Amino acid sequence: MNEDTIRLVTIGRILRRRWRLLAVLAVAGALFGYGTSVLVFPPRYTASAPVLLPGVWEERELLTQVDIATSRTVVDRTADALHWSDVSRSELRDRVSAKAGDGNIITISGTADTPERAQRLADGVAQQFVQFAAEVAGSAADASVVTRTEALRKQVAETNRRISELAKAADPGQTVESVQSRTALENLRTSLEAAMKKLQEADPSNSKSGMVVMGQAPRPTGEAPPTRTQLIVGGALVFFLLTVVGHLVAARMNRRLRTEPEIAAALGSTPLGVVDVPGEWPAHGPEDVVRGARIRRILGADSPWNVPALQKSGDEAGRRLRYRRVCARLREQLPAPRRLLVVVPDGDEIARRAAEQLLAEAKNDPVLRVVEVSVDRPIVPDRGTENGAVVVLSVNSRTAEELAGIAEACADGRHEVVGVVVAGPVQARPARSAADLPDDATLTFAVPGRATGGRA
Repeated sequence: MNEDTIRLVTIGRILRRRWRLLAVLAVAGALFGYGTSVLVFPPRYTASAPVLLPGVWEERELLTQVDIATSRTVVDRTADALHWSDVSRSELRDRVSAKAGDGNIITISGTADTPERAQRLADGVAQQFVQFAAEVAGSAADASVVTRTEALRKQVAETNRRISELAKAADPGQTVESVQSRTALENLRTSLEAAMKKLQEADPSNSKSGMVVMGQAPRPTGEAPPTRTQLIVGGALVFFLLTVVGHLVAARMNRRLRTEPEIAAALGSTPLGVVDVPGEWPAHGPEDVVRGARIRRILGADSPWNVPALQKSGDEAGRRLRYRRVCARLREQLPAPRRLLVVVPDGDEIARRAAEQLLAEAKNDPVLRVVEVSVDRPIVPDRGTENGAVVVLSVNSRTAEELAGIAEACADGRHEVVGVVVAGPVQARPARSAADLPDDATLTFAVPGRATGGRA
């Protein structure tokens, strides 16, 4: 899979062959999420109280009011009113937020560990915000505004007095003097109305500071995110995805050779055939065989997921026939006496069993001597009476660099690598009777165009 594109079939193979491991790690992720919800993110509840700002407000002014609502002064006043000994002022400031909405409404939110506390916090901050805004607006009325207000009030009182005097002196008749008097009264009334309007506009109580809390904050019925359920599901999902990604990354980094031509090319030799070994895919490396084999078997991680599934082989006679064909090719390839060194990488259980079976089927023709060599520091015995060396190894077990090291070790021992035998595990079937394939059976190769028995 080094150069293959990641496809859905690859993901499906991981899910099919590693479902037990994925399930266990997903459960571990769920437990991790639960622990996080208890220790790091305990349950929190959020309540919101709306505050109406009458009048016309610009956007920047609304943002200023939002900052005031969450300011240190307002929150500290709320903390003094609530008297919560288990929550510090700095922590309380982190639990308060505000945002401006449509219609000049500021929504103040408070977060606490219980729904009742969240409701009290939101209502308390809203009330303290309205009081503080009123105090700020009242203190902003400077001396000039107060003086002008008093002057307007005096003007109103003087106008009322003049109207009363003229009303008493006015003649109800149609003379010129009476008409002028009534006209003067109307002018005075107009002036009085204008003065009263200005006085009302100058009154600080009618300014933008008249904010109103639009009711008590509703008590929350659910937890604020992230909830415990979200953390549990998120933990399980994260662990599941990390496991899948880890398998994909490991497969991308896996440089072990899996095909017969690749293995033969790395050793600089020719393939002699593929043989079957009944059993399962072993773990690579002797230390892996010893440690955690039972746990890997329970989790379904005791065999590679990115290699073909174990195929059902033929019976015992068919498997022996494959080994005899390898021996026949060696007899055809080498002159007598045929003595060969069978090189098996250390820790490759499948290859070791294949070499033993090959030794049993050879029946001293050719004469085989099996040796196991370390892959890290391969050392092959010096050449004696051998005609060459045969390397036996399992698929997906060694990289090209490791096989090149084995080939160099054979060359240092003056052994020519005459062939490669690739072994793969298969599912065993019941063996046929010995009469089906006797031990002294002779392999006959059919020649095209020539009859092999019976009539042509």
